[in-house]
Amino acid sequence: MQALIKISTSSNDITLSGRELHEFLEIGTQYKDWFPRMIEYGFSEGEDFNPLKIEQVQTEGSREVKRNIIDHEIKLDMAKEIAMIQRSEKGKQARKYFLDVEKKWNSPEMIMKRALEIASKQVENLMLENKQKEQIIGELKPKADYTDLILKNKSLVTTTQIAKDYGMSAQELNKTLHELGVQYKQSGQWLLYSKYHDSGYTHSETINITRTGGFPDISMITKWTMKGRLFLYNLLKDNSILPSIERNEEND
Repeated sequence: MQALIKISTSSNDITLSGRELHEFLEIGTQYKDWFPRMIEYGFSEGEDFNPLKIEQVQTEGSREVKRNIIDHEIKLDMAKEIAMIQRSEKGKQARKYFLDVEKKWNSPEMIMKRALEIASKQVENLMLENKQKEQIIGELKPKADYTDLILKNKSLVTTTQIAKDYGMSAQELNKTLHELGVQYKQSGQWLLYSKYHDSGYTHSETINITRTGGFPDISMITKWTMKGRLFLYNLLKDNSILPSIERNEEND
């Protein structure tokens, strides 16, 4: 099936760009005037479509100018109705194309594929949740040693704060710690390897975030204890990586 208009799919919906549909239908009216008229046929924001802000580069004379334009992510059912409303050959082509897309989407093979993808994502989320719990459990049971007594300081610091001491970005320091076998990244989060879980090096905090599209979610961030900071200092020093202040002293 030839793709007349770019289609995006998720586990729940089929969507497409309102501007791309407008262009395919060869509508004479500007998009900013046309789309509000389409909404009047009974479509609702959040249910049938969602607005999107897009940065577009336009050429004016010899220079390029960036402008923000509004597009809309519309669901397939809305696109079918809009195509039918047009009463044109292009509208007929679009509607037939959307019906073919829907037929393929509802085929047994595609239903099974989506079910497997959902199951795989659920397994991945459970694995990440277990890894996070392992780290938190390890952090709550630090070894009671002499270092713990000395480093009773409750202050916590972020990776970004430690990275600044070394003239690095947080991304660079995280990569270095991964290469040194301290941590690994899973689903966008850095987690300590099991050998460091119960060392009292970190403390995890859960924060509320908003995903793309406005969906609320939670994420875990890792902060370092004073003991963890000392551990990183010794580890990095053993690998010839010194904080900026000590490098400056060596150069004096």
